[in-house]
Amino acid sequence: MAITVSLVALFGLVLYFLLRAGNLTYGSAFIATGFGFFLASTGAATPINQLTNSVIDAFSNL
Repeated sequence: MAITVSLVALFGLVLYFLLRAGNLTYGSAFIATGFGFFLASTGAATPINQLTNSVIDAFSNL
């Protein structure tokens, strides 16, 4: 778990700087994919899924 959280922090930091610099290339896509993959392996995956489901339910009720 500690390695996964560290990779999430690393990928998140690199992705933040790539987006901030406007340097969106295939490397950025790889970083974003890695960030999502490792984020799904952490304890944050459940709240993110619940939030996503709540937003989708809210839009469907409009």
